[in-house]
This record gives sequence, structure tokens and C-alpha cells, in this order.
Amino acid sequence: MALQEKYAELIQQAKTGGITNLQVREQDNVLYIDGSTSSGELKDKLWDTYNKIDPDYRAGDLVLNIDATAAPGTKAKVTTESSNLNIRKGPGTDQQVLGKAAHNEEVTVLSRPNEQWSLVRTAHGVEGYAYSQYLTQV
Repeated sequence: MALQEKYAELIQQAKTGGITNLQVREQDNVLYIDGSTSSGELKDKLWDTYNKIDPDYRAGDLVLNIDATAAPGTKAKVTTESSNLNIRKGPGTDQQVLGKAAHNEEVTVLSRPNEQWSLVRTAHGVEGYAYSQYLTQV
């Protein structure tokens, strides 16, 4: 079965759900689905559909790369798999860790200096930079 047929429901859901910059491509027997959304709920639905088609994500034939980063001035939920998110002094992994935001904690996005990093403030008042990939707008 071709991968685009196997994951047709997921691709259709991404199209109708409003994923922007949607790109679907096959390479080396892996299907890549890339795009962006401001809806963490839509991203969660896509992951649920993926798990329904490939329980426990065992096939290893799909890369679902949907960016659901939060916009400046909004609340965002920390969407790490289970661990805390480091809040750093500057935008880079080489920067000092000032604090942490817990998995599922809400933070305020103050600005986005680039695509990878967001300046955030935690509920405890810690301000610093967090990796945007792990922030989903609420």
C-alpha cells in the first residue's frame, strides 16, 4: 500500500483542518507531512488520527512535523512529551537555564525573536527563552 493511501485520512484532516504551508512528500519509504497551525487542538487531533492508523506509532513510516507555536501576546501550553521545558537566559541551548515550565503548564508568550525561540513568562514570573516547538497556543 502506498503511504499516501495508508495515511489518506490524516492528510485529508490536515487539509480540511486548516494546516498552513502543508507539504506532503515521500522519501525513502517515509511519508513527511509538514505544516503550521495556531491550534494545539488540531495538532492533537492529527496525532490521534495517526495513532488510530498506526497504533503506538510502530511502523516508523511517517514524520508528522506540524508546528503549532504560539503567537506573541498569547497564552501557550508547554507541550513537551512529559518533561519540563527549560527557560533560558537567551535564545540558544548554550544559554544558562533560569527556570523550568512544567509539562502542560501555561506560559505567556512575550515575543518571538525567531522561528525557534520564544520569550516567555511563567506563572511564577520567570522570564526567559523557551524552544518554540514545545509551545502550543491555547
